[in-house]
Amino acid sequence: MSGRDAVRMSEGEVADFLAANLKVQVASVGRDGAPHLATLFYVLLDTGEIAFWTYGRSQKIRNLERDPRVSALVEDGTDYFELRGVSVSGTAELVREPDRIFEIGSAVAVRMVGASTLDDLGDIGREALEKQAAKRIAVIVRPGHVATWDHRKMV
Repeated sequence: MSGRDAVRMSEGEVADFLAANLKVQVASVGRDGAPHLATLFYVLLDTGEIAFWTYGRSQKIRNLERDPRVSALVEDGTDYFELRGVSVSGTAELVREPDRIFEIGSAVAVRMVGASTLDDLGDIGREALEKQAAKRIAVIVRPGHVATWDHRKMV
């Protein structure tokens, strides 16, 4: 078994890892070809795909409208033998349907604050999310290639 195979995560480990983390680093391609990198809160859809929402006028969205190629990285660990990560390269699906934007954005917000459901945020939280949804676009990262590693397996 190669060293790469020895640290690869199983599908179950990937699902658990993505469920346990909150932030994803997202890279889009800028107008000049340089990567544009941003950190965002995300949710994991039932399909296993990473989704997030962001302002419709953000640089990320402008880049993804021009070129839908995207990379997403969720990682953790401090010491070399603790490093774990999931890197997804693929295409971005821009979601512009208001109900779906609200659904994804609400799930991100609930997860971000550690609530159990949208109802836990109360009427004020729901109103704030509805106002935000009008300004945002949701993004689903459609994977083309996924790389994983868990250096804890090396010990």
